[in-house]
Amino acid sequence: MGAEFLFMDDNARRHRANIVDECLQSEDITRMDWPAYSPDLNPIEHVRDMLGRRIAARQPPPTCLPEFRRALLDEWCNIPQDQIDNLILSMPRRYKACIVSSGRHIPYLPS
Repeated sequence: MGAEFLFMDDNARRHRANIVDECLQSEDITRMDWPAYSPDLNPIEHVRDMLGRRIAARQPPPTCLPEFRRALLDEWCNIPQDQIDNLILSMPRRYKACIVSSGRHIPYLPS
């Protein structure tokens, strides 16, 4: 990966498992300090959530990897643009809420 590689995770419990730590150490990968209460303000996370809910609602659900891939592509293309636009337009409110909470968890803010 190179001497300058720096790994950043979101402090999720699964990213802090011993096996992950051991793997990173064995590869001489430095982990970036990242506070556990750091808010996630990346809008793509909300889009991924929308996508996950759409996939979960499919009947019948995908039963193999090629079906799952096709379903992901179909659902990605079918997310209404106005939902994406609303999410982007909600970001200034989310940033302000983050500042008010001193960078800690912010309440759900509908887009």
